[in-house]
Amino acid sequence: MADTSNDKDSMAESGDLIRSDLQARFPWAKIYSLEYPIQFKDLEAVLAKLESDQAASDRASDIPDLVGSSAAMAGIRRMIDQVAPTAATVLVTGESGTGKEVVARRLHALSGREGPFVAINCSAIPDNLLESELFGHEKGAFTGAVNRRIGKFEVAAGGTVFLDEIGDMPHGMQVKLLRVLQEKVVERVGGDASIPVDARVIAATHRDLPAQIEAGRFREDLYYRLSVFPIEIPPLRDRPDDVQPLVREMIRRVRAERGVFVQLPDESIGLLEDYPWPGNVRELANVIERLAVRKPFGRIQPADLPRPVRADTTVVSTSLHQTTSTGNPGGFGSDGFDVKAHLTEVERQLIQSALDTSGGVVARAAELLGVGRTTLVEKMRRYGIGQAAT
Repeated sequence: MADTSNDKDSMAESGDLIRSDLQARFPWAKIYSLEYPIQFKDLEAVLAKLESDQAASDRASDIPDLVGSSAAMAGIRRMIDQVAPTAATVLVTGESGTGKEVVARRLHALSGREGPFVAINCSAIPDNLLESELFGHEKGAFTGAVNRRIGKFEVAAGGTVFLDEIGDMPHGMQVKLLRVLQEKVVERVGGDASIPVDARVIAATHRDLPAQIEAGRFREDLYYRLSVFPIEIPPLRDRPDDVQPLVREMIRRVRAERGVFVQLPDESIGLLEDYPWPGNVRELANVIERLAVRKPFGRIQPADLPRPVRADTTVVSTSLHQTTSTGNPGGFGSDGFDVKAHLTEVERQLIQSALDTSGGVVARAAELLGVGRTTLVEKMRRYGIGQAAT
């Protein structure tokens, strides 16, 4: 009878060499091994493991990424990792366009909850319809209610309800939402049954809720219910280190979606990093989209950038020179230089300049600045710039 032990040893050694070679050539790959002769149960186990790993990979690819290399974004990622697996209510705050919904979607994706992510903008729905949207209504509850409607809280069973612009929610609805958060039940409009709901709540707002509370426009008890775990997203002007990675990611997406490829040299990236971005990440995305349309396969030179971005460089340079011209040899006065205050003043001046150019038409000024009209109105209010013709 032939001795097969040497053959088995030789095959095992060859298998080890093959695995080592594959791992060296493809360090990112997973190697699944089977002993010879292959047993059906072993093959079945490897296929199950492969299926499980693929499912985990698919889930990971569905997790929205928070693009940015700044310390602020790293801190936000850590906070999301901490709170995502819990049932805690999260309040995401930050200026318009900073990416609050991206944070909410990442929280949901990492939560392990199998229900859907259901978003609703509290400022976009008329007050008299918001209750029906959130809690649903029974047939005949009001004129036009020809059928029963399931509300967002029921739709999001086992998942997440994202209440965007919670600071604009009517006072009467705040009371009803507080009850839902406290008792975990909803009542449809026109109904009297208490329906249990299992949906995690994430809220977001660009408004200063403590100031809203002082003004009597937001309930303090609801604020504390919502802000069990607060996450604040700094404006883009406070994290210029995030501009370049954001631009690279936006260019990658444009290329994947439309097959175009724009390039930005360092000089253009530098101008984008210096601009205060009153519309935050949303405004930056708007600019990249516009450049991709104008020069789909071109190299974006500084002169190709929108006028506000180029104009801001002149304002900053002139203002900085004026501020430091009488300072020490290092270029700064004895009191230093307040960058945040300076950029705030630059933003205020740009808004005023755009309004002057547009003849006071807010919509046109917003277009010149590359921001949304509502964003511009909010910033005009913040800086005390008088309301103009719309």
